[in-house]
Amino acid sequence: MRLYTKSGDKGKTSLIGGRRDKDHIRVEAYGTCDELNSFVAKASASVDEKLFPDIQPELVKIQHELFDCGSDLANIKKEREFKVKESMITFLEERIDEYIKEAPELERFILPGGSPAAADIHVCRTVTRRAERVTAALMKEEEINSEVFKYLNRLSDYFFAVARVINYRMQVADVEYERSAVVFRSPKKKKEK
Repeated sequence: MRLYTKSGDKGKTSLIGGRRDKDHIRVEAYGTCDELNSFVAKASASVDEKLFPDIQPELVKIQHELFDCGSDLANIKKEREFKVKESMITFLEERIDEYIKEAPELERFILPGGSPAAADIHVCRTVTRRAERVTAALMKEEEINSEVFKYLNRLSDYFFAVARVINYRMQVADVEYERSAVVFRSPKKKKEK
């Protein structure tokens, strides 16, 4: 098998069910998911399996799911079944809920960072937000599997929760944004007022 085909030398690329310009918003959307997948791989390599036996395998699972997102975004063949399902979103929501319970309560905005592993996860979070923005733009132009957009939205929240848990377990404080007002109020404090 040859790695190069020369079929893209004139600025077009093959999708599932046709061809598009390489700078088309659909190509940008699945390309950003591919870029994100690489950042998740880097984050996964920086997360110690012994300290994080739950998180590290979840990151590998997410890599497969991001490939599914890319596949669905590259699919312009209407009769082909999509890969991203609601159950994938539900899984992320369940994990987010667990990680939020574990990490200390948050009152102010935080800066990306803390430990190196959490910093890598924050990069994943911000690239996810870009993938989400590009996918939102694509949805205005063409029909897509809407579960992909929902998945990306939940995935950025997942990465935020995971970065905080990583710092917490490593006993590294989140870095609060020094000019942040109190923007998050705990349910306990709301009841006390």
